[in-house]
Amino acid sequence: MSSFTLFDTPIGRCGIAWDGEMVVGVQLPEGRVADTRTRLRERFDGAREGTPPPPVQSAIDSIVASLRGEADDLVDVPLDLASLPRFQRKVYEVVRTIPPGETMSYGEVAATAGSPGAARAVGQALGRNPYAIVVPCHRVLASGGKTGGFSATGGVSTKLRMLAIEGVRTRDGDTGFPFDRNTAVDFLRASDASLARLIDRVGPFTLQLASTPSVFASLAEAIVHQQLSLGAAATIHRRLGDLFPRTPSGFTARDVLGASEEQLRGVGLSRAKVLALRDLAQRTVDGSLPTLTELRGLDDDTIVERLSSVRGIGRWSAEMFLIRHLGRPDVLPVDDFALRRGYQRAFRTKDPPTAKDVARRGERWRPFRTVAGWYLWRGLDL
Repeated sequence: MSSFTLFDTPIGRCGIAWDGEMVVGVQLPEGRVADTRTRLRERFDGAREGTPPPPVQSAIDSIVASLRGEADDLVDVPLDLASLPRFQRKVYEVVRTIPPGETMSYGEVAATAGSPGAARAVGQALGRNPYAIVVPCHRVLASGGKTGGFSATGGVSTKLRMLAIEGVRTRDGDTGFPFDRNTAVDFLRASDASLARLIDRVGPFTLQLASTPSVFASLAEAIVHQQLSLGAAATIHRRLGDLFPRTPSGFTARDVLGASEEQLRGVGLSRAKVLALRDLAQRTVDGSLPTLTELRGLDDDTIVERLSSVRGIGRWSAEMFLIRHLGRPDVLPVDDFALRRGYQRAFRTKDPPTAKDVARRGERWRPFRTVAGWYLWRGLDL
């Protein structure tokens, strides 16, 4: 007779069922903990809630670590595959070889399983996957890197959330962002009823990525704009470019290093901004500032750390870079005053929220906190 237990993970309270020391099923979170428990009892008739034996407890620990973003491939979790049809078992064996942070297409899984052309059958087999997470069917995408379907609880939203934890970027977006706009909005609606009301008032998510020729150009513009109105900052930025008529496509790091302090101060820059621009320029020239290509291969926290090491560039500026230029889906600038004002208005709090207040609520919005933050900003325009 099977037994089961529930356990906490970063995506909610999951369940696991076992028979002896073999795992016979994993359950992703339902809407309520009681529903997760009921679903396990339905799947495994007669199963009783109990204490897992050491091999199953080890499997639980590995699943939790995997959902925290740790590189645990779960290949050591003992699964009972003996009763499955041969093709289904072969598909699961192939999918278990996909490392965290990587993906395969349905066609690639079919070919590796020895059945080229059976992509549809692979999809059907994964739709019956009783071992969610351990058999990582969320890492199997449709052609072109698009998300494809997902039959587990939460559907595609859950799949995207799990992929985002592993740093995988899909190509569904129609706003330039590397995720599907409608899926993100649907996920946020389901996660937070109050935010859903704001979404209804604001309308579709329409933020577009901003292009930039280089990290230097973007951060230089950010430094110039600090603590100034848009009009004043634009004027100073234009005057700065006019100092270097031989580089009409935009001033460079070497231009800044070659200019005197008197020249830079003469366009309207404060001394603090001159020092910041020179530090940025020096890091660009000596190679310590990552390039756009290098940044795209780094995780969010590392990018914030690397960019905020530049004089005058703080966490907020780095987070804006993540959103505007890299399209990262899960960035919530809790120190942004306007975002906190939008939060206060959207959730009708009596007192202005602290950064911790926003961060705590924002846990509901993972892995689409960028989209949630955009709605909070837009809420101020209503």
